[in-house]
Amino acid sequence: MLKQEELEQHYKAIIEGLGENPNREGLLKTPERVAKSMQFLTHGYDLNPDTIVQEAIFHEAYSEMVLVKDIDVYSLCEHHMLPFFGKAHIAYIPDGKIVGLSKLPRVVDAYARRLQVQERLTIEIRDCIQRTLAPKGVAVVIECAHMCMQMRGVEKQNSATTTSAFTGIFLSNDATRKEFINLIQSKLH
Repeated sequence: MLKQEELEQHYKAIIEGLGENPNREGLLKTPERVAKSMQFLTHGYDLNPDTIVQEAIFHEAYSEMVLVKDIDVYSLCEHHMLPFFGKAHIAYIPDGKIVGLSKLPRVVDAYARRLQVQERLTIEIRDCIQRTLAPKGVAVVIECAHMCMQMRGVEKQNSATTTSAFTGIFLSNDATRKEFINLIQSKLH
């Protein structure tokens, strides 16, 4: 990963390449601010999602659905480096092991804070939970607005993208999958 000073120099060159004066008062600290911003927005590369889950696994006999919904998602589209954001909904059916609930949003962040596409993000989250907990099944649905579609290109401001990924009982049992979908659509809180 580039050091902050190297990133700043690249952003200064970009500003110049756009025909702007990087020494103008309003732009003087912009390369530094953007470099820090990009380091934060991509800090997921420094995180190991499997380790996040493994640090909080508990043995429990609970075998019904565990759902954490409306998890904020903020990421950068790897094609245009513009933001996409929305909500993730994650459920799993334990098979003797549960995870601390705060770990699921942390897994989302670990993958989302990278240059990403929503389709891969959905699968990475699903696979991490399946791999680390070995539950009876995992369900992940992500709903996002993409600035690359809203600010440029087709400019469709009201568009949203929904992706889903399932394993185990969520694939083989229609009733379980329907329960998950009904729960993420309901407003119980």
